[in-house]
Amino acid sequence: MEELILFIVTYIVVFIIYQLFIVSKAKKNKEKNNKKEPFEVLYLKKMYKKLDFKKISYNQLLQLIAIISSFDISLVIFIITRFDNFLLEILIGFVSTLLIIIISYHLIYLFYKKKGMIKNG
Repeated sequence: MEELILFIVTYIVVFIIYQLFIVSKAKKNKEKNNKKEPFEVLYLKKMYKKLDFKKISYNQLLQLIAIISSFDISLVIFIITRFDNFLLEILIGFVSTLLIIIISYHLIYLFYKKKGMIKNG
């Protein structure tokens, strides 16, 4: 039960931090026509060139990234708290972070692909 509470509290805290520092800043940059984008958006653009970002609502994308990234961080923390060895925690944390991020952003791609937000041709 403690682990579930830790997961939920971590998720909420990380989500709030994402909203305050990443999402709100990205929305302000977009309003000012500033080209600065969050790393997560740049990653999606670089890895999934088939996505048509002109069709995708930027605000929806930012919210989806905040939800997914908060879940990812909470899941990694949940996973590494299963181990008592510090070096093992670091190793498992690093590997699981990479795998979870790759899988999560691929799921975002599949979500938008299913919604038809891909370039024609």
